[in-house]
Amino acid sequence: MRRRFGFMLPLVVFAAVTTTILGAQQTPSPSQKPAWLDAYRDPASRLIGEAVSSTFAWDRLAVLTDSIGNRLSGTPALDRAIAWAVTEMNKDGLENVHTEKVMVPKWVRGNESAEIVEPARHAMVMLGLGDSVGTTGDGIQAEVLVVHTFEELDAKAAAAKGRIVLFNVPYTNYGETVRFRSGGPSRAARHGAVGMLIRAVGHSGLRTPHTGALQYAGDVKKIPAAAISSEDADRLQRMADRGSKVIVRLKMDAHFDADAESANVVGEIRGRERPDEVVVVSGHLDSWDVGAGATDDGGGCVVTWEALRIMKKLNLRPRRTVRVVLWTNEENGGRGGLAYRDQHRAELARHVMMLESDGGVFRPLGFGFTGNETGRETVKAIATLLTGIAADQISPGGGGADIGPSMAEARVPGMSLEVDGAKYFLIHHTPADTIDKIDPAEMAKCAAAVAVMAYVVADLPQRLGE
Repeated sequence: MRRRFGFMLPLVVFAAVTTTILGAQQTPSPSQKPAWLDAYRDPASRLIGEAVSSTFAWDRLAVLTDSIGNRLSGTPALDRAIAWAVTEMNKDGLENVHTEKVMVPKWVRGNESAEIVEPARHAMVMLGLGDSVGTTGDGIQAEVLVVHTFEELDAKAAAAKGRIVLFNVPYTNYGETVRFRSGGPSRAARHGAVGMLIRAVGHSGLRTPHTGALQYAGDVKKIPAAAISSEDADRLQRMADRGSKVIVRLKMDAHFDADAESANVVGEIRGRERPDEVVVVSGHLDSWDVGAGATDDGGGCVVTWEALRIMKKLNLRPRRTVRVVLWTNEENGGRGGLAYRDQHRAELARHVMMLESDGGVFRPLGFGFTGNETGRETVKAIATLLTGIAADQISPGGGGADIGPSMAEARVPGMSLEVDGAKYFLIHHTPADTIDKIDPAEMAKCAAAVAVMAYVVADLPQRLGE
């Protein structure tokens, strides 16, 4: 049952009053407060009020994660999620609800384990990396070589032969550390390693491993690869530092089956004047096969979908079409975004803006934006409508893995929902990605921010950036 926030409406009123008072104290220049924005203050207030007045978005995500769970590409669970989304969008009264076929890779994890067998037996907490090959027979058993950089591995190339290489790289940020996950297996194989382990790419927390996709190079042997928790990586490091000979057994049944049929899910609010011009909001429906795929990226799907549901409920129909897309196969292939580009190539020039939410639905801060300076000034003005929920920042570099192909193809302006990501990489790609980590009020504000930005961009008299 949907719960109501008894305190949220007074909070919104207080925020609006506070904003009005601040506006009276500070006389903004015309560029800070353009006259055209006045027409959108009432719709924005209504969208925000509806979004934050209940836990509808969180409750919908709970149904997805509790009733279906994680949703790896090619699995029956993802098929059920796609069918559920279509049914629910139709119940919401969205228009042109349909699926668009995408063939996706079907990677199967299978049974897996990792353990230290010498100098003393210790089971390790592990997750095979996505798209990894498996081991044969009873697995592989080999001495461990601990390294911390690619350069250190290259310097110890002779020692890597026949060993399992552990990249014990403490997490700094995702962009810096993830390269060891994606490129580490082939780098180790190039020097004759028989397997690779990597310290979890994410914050340390209660012995939790982080999975994610790897990328094999085409000119070296594929070797099995897995993530282990930071605690287990530190144990292997201590043993190596003491000069112990550390032997590990790695067993993985991972393999690929034939490509499977999947789909992107699409729903719309058709534009009242220019329905052929499109604003896309989106998240990816697939997830890794651990946890429940709540933060990555069920929440992103629901808050962008919620923007359309609220517009429909409030009878706010913008000039242009607002389209929600729930992508398939973001995690281990990106085929949903590529298929959309290919299937919609003829209309990409009429895409006014594309937005992706794939960084969690924690406390919203604002949006990232990629586009020209005119467009940037416009979205900065729109963002002032979100000051009451403190989601008014506009930062450079908006986009996402799924909207990226279409943005590049037709130079479509791109946006990403930006949130307080302090907790994101603690649970990212782990069994801990469950809905209890998400605050219903913060998620509601995310939906409000997306709804206001999408509605105003879709309703502007001119295209964004013109």
